[in-house]
Amino acid sequence: MSNIIAVEKAKEWSETNKVVFADCRFDLNNPEQGWHKYKQEHIPEAVYFDLEKDLSGETKTHGGRHPLPDINSLQKKLAERGIDKDTIVIAYDQNRSVMAARMLWLMKFCGYERVYILNGGLDAWKIAGYPVDANSATAEPVIEGTIHPRHDMACGESYVRTKTDEGDTIVIDSRSYARYAGWEEPIDKKKGHIPGALQYDWSGVYKEDGLWKTKEELKEHFRNLENKKEIIVYCGSGVTAASNVIGLWEAGFVNVKLYVGSFSDWISYQGNEVATISK
Repeated sequence: MSNIIAVEKAKEWSETNKVVFADCRFDLNNPEQGWHKYKQEHIPEAVYFDLEKDLSGETKTHGGRHPLPDINSLQKKLAERGIDKDTIVIAYDQNRSVMAARMLWLMKFCGYERVYILNGGLDAWKIAGYPVDANSATAEPVIEGTIHPRHDMACGESYVRTKTDEGDTIVIDSRSYARYAGWEEPIDKKKGHIPGALQYDWSGVYKEDGLWKTKEELKEHFRNLENKKEIIVYCGSGVTAASNVIGLWEAGFVNVKLYVGSFSDWISYQGNEVATISK
C-alpha cells in the first residue's frame, strides 16, 4: 500500500477513523518559522512536530547535524500528542513533503505502520476547499507504546564505508548536483560526495506542483537502480534523503537504507575521503 495519501482520502478517513494530522513544517534557515506558520493556520486538530526539537537528537562529534532523536523521548512525545500504534498518522508539510517524509521514515523505523504523507501538504488541502484552524490542538494523551526500532532501515558510517566497493550495493546522494560535485557547500565544512555515490536530487521525486510523482513515474526515475541488491541513501544530514527513500519504496524497491548521519557525519571522520567533479 502506498505511503502517500490524497487530501480527499485523508479528509474521509479523518471523519471515520482515529486520525492525527502531524504538521511538520520547518525551515532549516529559520528554525522557528514552521511553528509560527502552524500558529497562523493548520489542519484542524493537527499537532506540531519540530524537526530539531522532536524529530532529531542532540548533535555530537559524530552522527551528523540531525541525528535520530532519543527513542524514549520520541515515544513520550508521540503519546502526549495522542499517537499510539493504532493511530492513523497523516504527516504534512507546506508543499513538497520534505519534513513529513522525515517523520514518516522515523515512525516506520520505530515500528509505527499506520503512517502516511499528505500529498501536496497544506497547500493541496486548502486548494481542495477544506478548512484550516489557528487554534492549538488539545490532543488526548495515550499510553506510551513499546518501540522496537527496525535497524534494517538505517545504517551508519562504518556500514557505508564497508559497502562502497561492493558492486551490488549502490550509494545515492540526495543533494543538488552542485553540492554533490563539490562546486558549492553552504553548510558543511567539506565539499564533495562519498566516493562512488550516484546523484539523485531529492526534489526529483516530486512534480512541479509539489505533488509526488506516480508509481510509474518513480519507477522510470529510478530505473537504473533496478539490478542493485541494496541501496543506501544519504543527503547532508539525513532529512531530505527521506524523500528519496520513500520515492524508492513507492517505486517498489525494498532493501533501502537511510544513512542517518549522511554527509555531515561522513566528513566528521578524518580518514574518510570525499570525491569532487571538475567543472
